[in-house]
Amino acid sequence: MRFRSCVLSATMLFAVTPGFAADQTVPGAGNANAAALAHRSPIVRSAFHFLLDQASRIKDAKLRKETLDAIGNPHTCVTHRAKLTDAKKDAIVQTLITQGLLNPTDAAGIQGGAKAGVFPPVLNENTACPQLPQPFFSAPGSAFPFGHHSYPGGLPVHESNNDVADVNLANEYRAVYGHTGRAGFPTIDEDDLGTQTRRDHDVDIFIDEDIILGAPIWHDWAKSIVFQWNADGSEFTELNFGGSGVNDNFGAPGDSRTGGHHIIGAAEAMSRGLSPAFVITQTCAHSAPTSGNEYKVVNWLRAAAILAQIDPVAQGYLYVDAHGNLRLPPLRRLDNNVNLNAGGQTNVLAEYTLHNLSDADFTYSGPALDSVLLLVQAIAPQFGFHSSDANYNNEFRNPVLSFLTGERLLIIYSEKGISGVTAEVQKLRDAGVI
Repeated sequence: MRFRSCVLSATMLFAVTPGFAADQTVPGAGNANAAALAHRSPIVRSAFHFLLDQASRIKDAKLRKETLDAIGNPHTCVTHRAKLTDAKKDAIVQTLITQGLLNPTDAAGIQGGAKAGVFPPVLNENTACPQLPQPFFSAPGSAFPFGHHSYPGGLPVHESNNDVADVNLANEYRAVYGHTGRAGFPTIDEDDLGTQTRRDHDVDIFIDEDIILGAPIWHDWAKSIVFQWNADGSEFTELNFGGSGVNDNFGAPGDSRTGGHHIIGAAEAMSRGLSPAFVITQTCAHSAPTSGNEYKVVNWLRAAAILAQIDPVAQGYLYVDAHGNLRLPPLRRLDNNVNLNAGGQTNVLAEYTLHNLSDADFTYSGPALDSVLLLVQAIAPQFGFHSSDANYNNEFRNPVLSFLTGERLLIIYSEKGISGVTAEVQKLRDAGVI
């Protein structure tokens, strides 16, 4: 352990090459290079095909069709951007600001300002069918350099982990809360624990498997638009919005700002006419609407509806309560006599919390990438690279992470030390990847 500590201390001297302030009003100059790298990676390719397979299991025909189109069709239309003129974009940005859903100061570091943050460039801009600026499978999972899965193809890897987690969490709920014993009362079915729950005949509670399968795919879909690649292998800067950061809690102090990908993805789902239960679940990824956090989900839905140019109340995504506040609607309720303003919440579906929990892999993935970047920098000279090199990101950092992932490398390091990490990277040298 002493040797490993010395390695980490020494690598603190290295610095990740920062991305330059790219013009974010035009598609990323490094998108094609990132797509080529992601296409070569076995784990990225397998993750992408896994997501396509998961989407094909969705029973609802519309949700299945739209999900497969969104991630699998290389010419998919970004529907919420169809025929969107610059004047209309300006008006939408101003509406977000006026309604307290965007703080202009948060766009100070983005070339192109708030408009470029809310409307990152797409191909065939202003036409009836704008298209993704890069393939879904080449997008990263988060911000460069230290964000989780911040390498070409990190998005499908991240989403695969989350989709597995959501399915397993739903099965846990079914096994613990959804089995009735011989006396007619709920019992824990030990036969189901640790295995795939027999949903068709052994469970008497409803958790929508279509939503469980689809929500993790849709939640991060817009990262293919938001996190485009610069020529040096770094990424675009993401704009946080969905609140002003001041009095976002129905006029009381609160901060509901979140990553733009979250809101843009919900806007696209709304534009394609996906159901309230699905879109609200999708939008719960960054916060469950419980413990006083309902206002966050409400504000994200409000912002998404403005981008999608729809009325969220008319479409069933929100409703107006007795106090004039927009709230989450009470879906699937048969008894309409419950007073929603009497306290507590009767507008929460299990799917909301399950999806929120499934998005929590960043708690390991983020620190894993942070640590592994130091390890990779430490061994880079053995392979002819240094973190200050102009080609470091494109020819060493990104290929190592796209093929090996930060999570795998940190787990290997925890067991085998720096020599284990070096051996993994050597496989890439032997295969001609680096």
